[in-house]
Amino acid sequence: MFYRRKIILALMQLFEGELEKIRLQKLLFLFAQKQENKAYDFVPYRFGCYSYSANADLTAMASKGILSETNSHFKSLDKADYLKSLKETDRKQLLEIKKLYGGMSANALMKHTYINFPYWATKSEKAESILTKTELEKVKSSIPANNKTVLFTIGYEGISLEEYLNRLLKNDVKILVDVRNNALSMKYGFNKNQLKRFCENLGIQYMHFPEVGIQSEQRQELNTQTDYDKLFTVYRKNNLTKTVPTQTTILNLLKQHKRIALTCFEANICQCHRKHLAEAIESLPSFEYEIKHI
Repeated sequence: MFYRRKIILALMQLFEGELEKIRLQKLLFLFAQKQENKAYDFVPYRFGCYSYSANADLTAMASKGILSETNSHFKSLDKADYLKSLKETDRKQLLEIKKLYGGMSANALMKHTYINFPYWATKSEKAESILTKTELEKVKSSIPANNKTVLFTIGYEGISLEEYLNRLLKNDVKILVDVRNNALSMKYGFNKNQLKRFCENLGIQYMHFPEVGIQSEQRQELNTQTDYDKLFTVYRKNNLTKTVPTQTTILNLLKQHKRIALTCFEANICQCHRKHLAEAIESLPSFEYEIKHI
């Protein structure tokens, strides 16, 4: 079993094996803030801090009969002592979370996290009803906003879905432009339909332009930077010269929405075709904006 799932089960163990979904997310968030290497990352969502990845793990454990699920609760069906299986630091921190926050209701936990971590309340449907005017202003001031026109690029290699989405949100990206030829991924959250849903849940529009991607069969035997450079030489010659209409469409999206991001897999921009696509768009007439890799 994944260690991160043991953390969830240990947390539930401290609450007699059953927790409301909202309380579980908030307690897990507060625990993650104490971890050096977080088991889960979180995004601002309808009721504040929320981890899609944690919810996926909970759903997976429910499908395996480890948990049962209702509309509002998860209940552990596993009687193993998961608390004992954790690292000592994690066990102590979970016990501290129980001591500090165990008596709080879902609403009290929401309010506590909204006040102390206002960025994660910026998408909340409940903030106005549970915060004072001063507290709400602090949340509103945490909403990322920038009117400067920037063409961003972003790769999802090596980061969680939530970290990826937070980079988009914190840079006030309005449209995510997927430039993969085949928008499939073994990594949770990055298949086309998943990524589209997760982005649109957070107010980010998703668009896919597969024609400016590189076909998977062309991406074999890429072991050195020289291998990548040879691939991109072919890409610039055979693809970018033929996809100017799509590049122009992307430029027009940038002009209209001001902050858009090209996305593919690689973390290293020098090993991803999105760098060369961005430079091709930069060379189009009337491009006078910044390119930023995030």
